[in-house]
Parts: sequence; structure tokens; C-alpha cells
Amino acid sequence: MTTVVRRTGLTHLDVVARLFDQYRGFYGQPSDPALARDFIRERMERDESVILLAWVDDAAVGFTQLYPAFSSVSASRVWILNDLLVLPEARRKGVARALLSSAAEFARADGALRLELETDHDNASAQALYRAMGWMPYDGTLRFRLPL
Repeated sequence: MTTVVRRTGLTHLDVVARLFDQYRGFYGQPSDPALARDFIRERMERDESVILLAWVDDAAVGFTQLYPAFSSVSASRVWILNDLLVLPEARRKGVARALLSSAAEFARADGALRLELETDHDNASAQALYRAMGWMPYDGTLRFRLPL
């Protein structure tokens, strides 16, 4: 099984939208294919995110979505790895590792200062992978959220 990861755009909108709907479902959201498609289409049309698709043979088996951010203190770009999904049948086969590696390659090529992500406290398998790939937890700041 060889995994190929490529940046994608509107050509694969429906493929990404199906994966994105499943991603939202993983986090307890009801399936809403129209909402998923509209959200992804808008990100693509506005060039507001970078989406990397993982392919095995001719099947899309996972994706990651990166959002741009900036560090004012460092006057540098930062990328936020916001979404990562690997279909159940493709898990434990190196797909997540390939997506994370491709995301890091993209961010480096873009001249970014760093790549960031957050995960649930109880997602031990994801945390183990992140650590194994050189990601480091940081707690020099305390995050706050203001619901609107």
C-alpha cells in the first residue's frame, strides 16, 4: 500500500466534502453533506485553507486541512493543522504519518515559523504519533475562548 498525498482544490470538492462530513461526525456532529460541501467549497474559493488529500490507489482515504495564522511577536506565518481524518479501513497503515509529513513539508516550503495542532486530552494514539514525529506539547500559554 503506497500513500500519495497531494494538495487539492475544487476538482476534488465532493471527495473532500464526504471526508469532511465524516470528520465532523467523529466529533459528534450530525451528518450534513450539504453543509460540509458548502463549508469546504467556501474555504477553497476564498483560498482560506490548504487541503491535503491522501490517496491509496485511486481512493481518497484521508485528508488534513491547514489554516493560516500569524505570530505578531515573530512577524511570521504559522499554519494551524485544524482537521485530520483517516478512514477506518486505512488506519494504522501510515496514512496519518504521510499527511502530517506532507503538512510539515508544505509549511516549511511556505516559510512558516511553525505548525500547530490541538487534540483531545484522551486521544492517546494521536498524541503518541505526534510525539513520535517530533511534535512537542507546549503550555507556555493558557488558551481562552469567548463563545459568540
